[in-house]
Amino acid sequence: MCKPVLDCVEADAFAERLLDVFNNGALTLMISVGHRVGLFDRMAQLPAATSLEIAEAAELNERYVREWLAAMVVGRIVDHDPIGQTYWLPQERAAFLTRAAAPDNMAVFAQYIPLLAGVEDQIIDCFRRGGGVPYSAYPRFHEVMAADSGQTVVSALFDSILPLVPGLGDRLQEGVRVLDVGCGRGRALNQLAAAYPASQFTGVDLSADAIGEARADAATLGNQNIQFEVRDAASVTGCFDLVTAFDAIHDQARPAAVLAAIASLLPENGVFLMQDIRASSHVHENLDHPAAPLLYTISCMHCMTVSLAAGGAGLGAMWGEQCALEMLAAAGFSQVQVEQLPHDFQNSYYVARR
Repeated sequence: MCKPVLDCVEADAFAERLLDVFNNGALTLMISVGHRVGLFDRMAQLPAATSLEIAEAAELNERYVREWLAAMVVGRIVDHDPIGQTYWLPQERAAFLTRAAAPDNMAVFAQYIPLLAGVEDQIIDCFRRGGGVPYSAYPRFHEVMAADSGQTVVSALFDSILPLVPGLGDRLQEGVRVLDVGCGRGRALNQLAAAYPASQFTGVDLSADAIGEARADAATLGNQNIQFEVRDAASVTGCFDLVTAFDAIHDQARPAAVLAAIASLLPENGVFLMQDIRASSHVHENLDHPAAPLLYTISCMHCMTVSLAAGGAGLGAMWGEQCALEMLAAAGFSQVQVEQLPHDFQNSYYVARR
């Protein structure tokens, strides 16, 4: 049997694409470093400056800053004057790389790559043996998720997200009971509690560390109308007028049970507001998704595996709209609207009623 003829042009093009992938992966690590140590934030405030001036302004080691700057220059992120040996961050790039640019700060998302790389050996073992990697293996997960939430949820909470439910702002002003499922460090819920003192807020999450941070923030803000519990969302009881879940359902161990529990907590006029990944449930329909490779990678190396580690369904981040609608219907939600917001290309917002 003869071998197929190799298309050398296509093969060379693929090799070049792989090199781009490796270069961009390396730049992602450097972008994460730049974000975490505040270099982008500091450079956005400086004129063209030397590596020493930048390091001193950021209170960092010059040798490391200089090597980081080199990576940023060849990556076409930072500009460089070889005669004056100065570096500067153009404002058009700073608009997507600094904390002041939220919700447009894309440097936040670079942190996922080093976070996931830290569990590569454990993921490989799961490929061979099955099972999953537990939440405890991701020491920075809730820190990164809090930053992510700050971009997509907290920064748009009052102007964009709450208006998805007509009259919700008025109801919160008058006083309702609110539950946030998978609240993490509780940034969104604490903001709501501070803005609507007549309402009562409850946040639940499996992470004791995240709940500790949420409680500390509530105390700092002086929120007396909020409580946080370390708890499985499927076991919550009571009655709530509004239940929210921001990027939390797909990595639950028992997502179907959680959705059914949420439905049972709502009165007749109650609302479930769910933010989750905007995608199709069918991989071939995600070929043109702008962040599909990143999201499937995050799913494989976090969302899916933490669910499997708990003996769960392993639904994954890319469960998609079709699956989400099917599961919401099965849980007892008869009315579901799917909304999208301009600032958040990554997520869809589901407004569900029984």
